[in-house]
Amino acid sequence: MAFLPTSPDDLHELLSTVGIRDAEELFARIPEHVRFRGRLRVDGPMDELALRRMFRAGASAVVFLGGGVYRHYIPAALDALSSRQEFLTAYTPYQPEISQGTLQAIFEFQSMMARLTGMDAANASMYDGATALAEAALMALRAKPLRRIVVTRSTTPSYRAVLRTYLRNTPGVEIVEAPFDPATGRTDLDALERLLDSEAAFFIQQPNYFGVVEDLPAVSAIAAGSGFWGVVVTEAVSLGLLEPPGSSGCDVVAGEAQSFGNPASAGGALLGFFCVKKEHVRRMPGRIVGLTRDHAGARAFCLTLSTREQHIRRDKATSNICTNQGLCALRAAMYLSCLGPGGLREVALQCACGARALMQALQGKGLRPVFSGAVFHEFVVRMDPGTRARLAEAGIVAGIPLDPHYPELENALLMNVTEMNTHEDILCLTRHL
Repeated sequence: MAFLPTSPDDLHELLSTVGIRDAEELFARIPEHVRFRGRLRVDGPMDELALRRMFRAGASAVVFLGGGVYRHYIPAALDALSSRQEFLTAYTPYQPEISQGTLQAIFEFQSMMARLTGMDAANASMYDGATALAEAALMALRAKPLRRIVVTRSTTPSYRAVLRTYLRNTPGVEIVEAPFDPATGRTDLDALERLLDSEAAFFIQQPNYFGVVEDLPAVSAIAAGSGFWGVVVTEAVSLGLLEPPGSSGCDVVAGEAQSFGNPASAGGALLGFFCVKKEHVRRMPGRIVGLTRDHAGARAFCLTLSTREQHIRRDKATSNICTNQGLCALRAAMYLSCLGPGGLREVALQCACGARALMQALQGKGLRPVFSGAVFHEFVVRMDPGTRARLAEAGIVAGIPLDPHYPELENALLMNVTEMNTHEDILCLTRHL
């Protein structure tokens, strides 16, 4: 186990069990002349990440991948605590009297996400960010008689694909993509103004797929004339640094929270989140856990709202495929608890500063960002296939090619930096350019 918490009481109980007064007695049989009484010359103190790097065996690939799934450091305590059997075996909390721990974990996650996004309420029932966006579009159609779903073209391609799949057989609804400015990488506001009206729902990603931070105040001024609008967040860590999306006046903030304590692995497991204004609570999919009091006045948790077809009449259900994603949501809540508000901001700052360090290093090699818009921790550069192949041979995964989804961005590469990338990673990359 990577983390073994031992309190003074735990230590006293351990020593009492084996019949000794203190740990020093464990070494009493070792002759005094061979025992070292000085201080070991050990570097430190170190944070967990630095300590793990020191003991890492062998070389590993240098990775600058992002695009919707991100590598962030997961505190050792999180894996130890979330792997307890009562968490791993917990199921949907149908019976609140025996599910208080599960319900509390969901409640804490919802509360944290609502606070981070600046919205009134959050659920805990989305598979991933892509389906969260699609469910937000369906909720918009339930809320108002809309004819168009407008989504920015700079929204993650897989999210837009899932949105089209969801609405493929919805008659009378057209999906329109709002273009991006080829100079800044931000949404083209003039084009957006022409596309939006009271019969349109609008969704914008912040930061967008190119890593560019959208001008939400300007966007919100235009989106206010639409029938419904929302913000999609694929990098939850950005919520620790950027203005809360809810402050823009949007109806929904949905997206991906994998970055909160869930490893990238092979592309998952993922954790969708869904936050709304109070007026839309009864239209949102999934479930909401609430806090109340029992007959004795003690704090108790319960399912305040559950709109799956397993729980209510099918014609009243808002979704029939959502899950509570309990373990992933629990890990997210644990991650945010471990870091605290200051820690999350520090992680976000490290990511932003690292991206700028990489951008500066690449500019020294003649590789400049494609877009002039401000970025969080991802950006786009042009890099020819030969250079990419040479980097791959050296064990460097430089980024995600954008050509397949954006033919006009020939040889464009989406690069990402998190706190997991070191200065040595950047030097390794630039040496092979």
